[in-house]
Amino acid sequence: MLLDSNIIIYAAIPEQDQLRQFLSKQEFFVSAVSYVEVLGYHKLSPENKQHFENFFQMTQTFPISEEVIQKASALRQQKKMSLGDSLIAATALIHGLTLVTSNVKDFEWIEELSVLDPLKL
Repeated sequence: MLLDSNIIIYAAIPEQDQLRQFLSKQEFFVSAVSYVEVLGYHKLSPENKQHFENFFQMTQTFPISEEVIQKASALRQQKKMSLGDSLIAATALIHGLTLVTSNVKDFEWIEELSVLDPLKL
């Protein structure tokens, strides 16, 4: 499973215990894009910054490879989508992973991509 940035952020919310329990039973990875999106947030508190830094240290992060760039470009040629979403979707596709996100509608048009919203389980 490849975690979208929103799932990483939601899992840090104390009320999201069910999401954390779900994730604890899964093998998951993240994209370098999510690393930048989460840790690059300009209003991140020192406590949250430390929490997310610890999370990313313990999680395998896939780089933005040439193959991911080519796939993301192809996705953006098919339909308007953000650069971040295209790179995250391409990472999931290249590595054969299900994309775990709460923004299913942003990705459901990509037929070959498996998408899961754990907040709706």
